[in-house]
Amino acid sequence: MLEIKNVTKIYDGNVLALDDVSFNIKQGEFLAIIGLSGSGKSTLLRCINRLVEPTKGDIIMDDINITNASQDELRRIRRKIGMIFQHFNLVERSKVMTNVLAGRLGYTNPAMSLVNRFSKNDVEMALKQLERVGIKDQAYKRADELSGGQQQRVSIARAMMQNPKLILADEPVASLDPVLAHSIMQYLEKINKEDGVTVICSLHFLDLVHRYANRAIALNAGKLMFDGSPKDIDDEKFKEIYGKEAERVG
Repeated sequence: MLEIKNVTKIYDGNVLALDDVSFNIKQGEFLAIIGLSGSGKSTLLRCINRLVEPTKGDIIMDDINITNASQDELRRIRRKIGMIFQHFNLVERSKVMTNVLAGRLGYTNPAMSLVNRFSKNDVEMALKQLERVGIKDQAYKRADELSGGQQQRVSIARAMMQNPKLILADEPVASLDPVLAHSIMQYLEKINKEDGVTVICSLHFLDLVHRYANRAIALNAGKLMFDGSPKDIDDEKFKEIYGKEAERVG
């Protein structure tokens, strides 16, 4: 479904963020990306949908090379890749419904989307997705009236409006307390299992990785350090990923 081939990213100032990273992902996997802050997790996720341009290497989704895609091709590819951000990335002064309907922009006539005109089917779909994440009753409130956990549920509903094959979740629970973190992860798990959507999720806490992911990769200074089952991350491998002084929690 997705092939990451020898991907390297060097930012301005010769900062190496990803160093020759390669792995494949099958449709329907729930893959966690782990590693210290600055290890390259967010860069990797953003390279997949070309929010960040890789310096070298190829990213291939369903036999289409994303790294070589034109802007028109990239627009079509991004329809099938939902993105969930740590800080929600909502238009806070707009209504929840408007934020969710933004997930249909790749399918909508640009002239109509500029004036927030969406079809009846799109509106019904948005309400269904909000109901699925338990906040249909918040549909016509402003996004900034919602709690952090509710705002992240809005972003999940928005991503699902794309009918995605793949969801990229960039530390989606880092801003939330542990109880809310599990709530958000359960929605992603449900989407993965019930809809067959592939999920790639960067996470800090190993307890969440063990609970929700069926596979994990680890990055350290941009290098791939581990690829396998979360249960195979023993104490030795943990220190290799996080450093000799790291204390294991979860």
